[in-house]
Amino acid sequence: MNIIKLFISKEFRQFLRDPKMFVVVLIAPVIQLIFLGYAANRDLNFVNTAVYDMDKSGKSRELIRDLEGSGFFKIENIANNYNEVESDLDNAKVLCGIVIPDDFEKKLLSKRTADIQIIFDGSDGNKASIASGYIANILESFSKDVSIAIVDRSGIKISFTGNVTPETRVWYNPNLTTRNFMLPSIVGLILIIITINLTSLAIVKEREVGTLEQLIVTPIRPYQMIIGKLVPFSIMGFVAIILVLSVMRFWFGIEVKGSLGFLFLSSFFFMLSTLGLGLFVSTISRTQQQAMITSAFLVIMPMIFLSGFSFPIESMPQAIQYITYLVPLRYFIIIIRGIVLKGLGFADLWQEVAVLFMMGVFIMLISSLRFKKNLE
Repeated sequence: MNIIKLFISKEFRQFLRDPKMFVVVLIAPVIQLIFLGYAANRDLNFVNTAVYDMDKSGKSRELIRDLEGSGFFKIENIANNYNEVESDLDNAKVLCGIVIPDDFEKKLLSKRTADIQIIFDGSDGNKASIASGYIANILESFSKDVSIAIVDRSGIKISFTGNVTPETRVWYNPNLTTRNFMLPSIVGLILIIITINLTSLAIVKEREVGTLEQLIVTPIRPYQMIIGKLVPFSIMGFVAIILVLSVMRFWFGIEVKGSLGFLFLSSFFFMLSTLGLGLFVSTISRTQQQAMITSAFLVIMPMIFLSGFSFPIESMPQAIQYITYLVPLRYFIIIIRGIVLKGLGFADLWQEVAVLFMMGVFIMLISSLRFKKNLE
């Protein structure tokens, strides 16, 4: 036990002597969280729009006013011809182009269906989908107002027997803010960057400078070396979690609705996987450059892409969805979003926690055996 304590003390002294490492572990997570908190935003606050009004009537101007008055559509150009609308879309000046035909008001007043053309730049499907939802609601409201006005002018008395009024309530994220959904997941992203990268680099660095061979000839046993190496990075991981949660709370105003103790326990289970993967990378790398490339392209990037952090798992092909069950970050993201946003506890997330724990133990065991074999 004393040997492990001395080894851990040695790792911390080595950490404090390296100012670059201090910046990576304590300063970089905060900076990353702030940048990602503002950059990782899929909300569409306004839609740049070009309008070609061929009718130039009262009804067409009323429709344009409704679009601007909604607060979602910003009219960038009142086009004089169809080619202008096409040009604005091609040059990405606008996301939406609206063409109102010259018989728009005439058809409405004669109680016929009036068509308008709406063109979206579909290169970003998410934005186009959101914008189409905005304009569909506006057009539905406009059509209803026109119908009521026509009925009123005709003098026909209509008695409504009843209607259905939906009352929508959004739980967990009332304002539908993307940031509130993305930021908790960044805890997992920062953990894998810190634990996988630093663990693999620290061990490979020992091999590069020759101190690993010196440690091998000492009475220290392989399991003591493994524990002595991994405990400091576990502590650094928890420090990074505290910093990230503090920034989430006091900078972005996102509170943890669930149990902090459960969150830290789940984080520890997740770090079993990431520390084990870092240990494994160190056994197949001979230089720090190799370790960085291996951890980045073979471990970190696939975990991010297949975890549901960036892309919904439900949208992936069936075969890829099966592969995501092997990614520890998938389970940790479900857990941390549930704790932070919904206040869920162990009773709700025990399956994900159990799988995460078993994966962590398995990865750590395999990596430790390989590391021990390399030492021997």
